[in-house]
Amino acid sequence: MIRFCCEHCGRIINVRDKYAGKRGKCPECGAAFVVPARAAAIGLQCENCGQKINVPKTYPGTQVKCPSCNFIITLPARPIDSGEEPARVRFTCSVCNREIKEPESSRGKLVSCPHCRSFVAVPPPPPAEEAVIPIQPEKKEGASEETFEELQTGSIKEFKREPDHATERKLPWIFDIFLYPMSTSGIAVLAIVVVTRFLCRVIVRYLADASQAFMPCMAFFGLAVPVAIIVRIVLYMYFCWYLCECVRSSAAGGVRAVETKGYTAGLGETFGQTIKVGGCVLLYLGPALCYLGETKETNWIFWCLAVYGIFFFPMSFLAVAMVESWWGLNPIFVIGSVFSTVLPYLAMVLTTIVAVVVIVTQTPDLSKSYLTFFLAWLVGVYLAMIVAHVLGAFYHRYEEKLNWDV
Repeated sequence: MIRFCCEHCGRIINVRDKYAGKRGKCPECGAAFVVPARAAAIGLQCENCGQKINVPKTYPGTQVKCPSCNFIITLPARPIDSGEEPARVRFTCSVCNREIKEPESSRGKLVSCPHCRSFVAVPPPPPAEEAVIPIQPEKKEGASEETFEELQTGSIKEFKREPDHATERKLPWIFDIFLYPMSTSGIAVLAIVVVTRFLCRVIVRYLADASQAFMPCMAFFGLAVPVAIIVRIVLYMYFCWYLCECVRSSAAGGVRAVETKGYTAGLGETFGQTIKVGGCVLLYLGPALCYLGETKETNWIFWCLAVYGIFFFPMSFLAVAMVESWWGLNPIFVIGSVFSTVLPYLAMVLTTIVAVVVIVTQTPDLSKSYLTFFLAWLVGVYLAMIVAHVLGAFYHRYEEKLNWDV
C-alpha cells in the first residue's frame, strides 16, 4: 500500500502499489496528483504517551502536538528513510536486447545503454487512469486519531474523514443524472448564478423605469448599467469554469456536482477557461449564429452550419475541459475523437438536441414577467450542469477509446 499526501490540501491518500506512477484526483479538493513510487507519509510515536501519529513527509522539522496528551513533538529535519530500494524502470535495449535499469525520473528520456553504449529511450509513464484508482480508507487505530484535526504549527488538516463527493448512484443512471446538481456546492453555485443574474435585471429595469418618471434617477441608471455588465461577465466566467470542473469531476467518477470548498478559482484561471470555451463556441457554433444574424433566415445553409456546430461542439468542449489547452480546438483532433466513439457519441448528441429543442420550444416569453425570467434561468443553469455531467460521464466510460493521454 502506498500512502502519500495531496500537495494542494494535504489529505492523506492510500492506494495500492500497482498504481504507482499513475495519475488520480484528490477526493478532498479534486486536484490532480501522481501516485509516488514510495509512501510519502511517515509514522511517529509520541515520546510521552506512545500515541501513533501519521505525518506527511513534506513537513520535516515541523513542531506538532500529540492528539492524546498535547505533548509537543519536533519532526526530524530529514524525512525518515524506510530503507526500501528506489523504484526503477526495467526495459530491454533495442540494440543489444539486454536488460537495463533506470530510475523512475528517467521515463521518456534518452539514456545510454550500459552494455552497448547505444542511446535508447526509456519507456514513458503508463497512461493516466484517474477514474480507476481506488483510494483506500484510512485505518482507524484509535479514537484519538479520529479527532486529530490539525497538527498545530504546520497547519496540516485531518484527512481521515470520508470524501465529500458521492461516487455511487442511488438510482438508475437515466434518473440519477438529473440529481447531479444536488450537492452543497452545486446548489450554492445554482443559487448564486440565478439570483445574481435576476437581481441585475431587476435593478437595471427598475432604474430605467424610475428615470422616466424622475430624471435624477438617470445618474443611478447610468452607474448601474456598467456595474451590471461587469457583474454578469464575472458571473459567466465563474460559471464557465465551474462547468469545466463538473466535467473533470464526472470524468473521475463523481456523480454529484463538484465541491469547491477551500478552493476559489482566480480571475486569471476563470478568464483562461472562458477564453478556451469561447473559442469552441466561435469555431463550431459561430458560423451558424453569424449567418442567422446577417441574413435573418433559417434556410438549408443555416441548418447545415447548425448541424456542423451542434455535432462537433460537445466533443470540443469536452476536450478543452479535460486537456485544458488550446489543443481541444484542433478540428483534426476533435474529428478523430468523434469517429473513435461515433455510435455512443451520436446517441449522446441526438439526445441532447432533442432535450434542447423541447426546452426552447416550450420556453415562455422572458419579457412578460420577472417570474418567467427567473424560472427560465433556473432551468437553463440546472440543465447546463447536467449536460456537463453527461459529457464527463461519457469520457469516464470511453476514456480508453479516446486515448487523449497518448
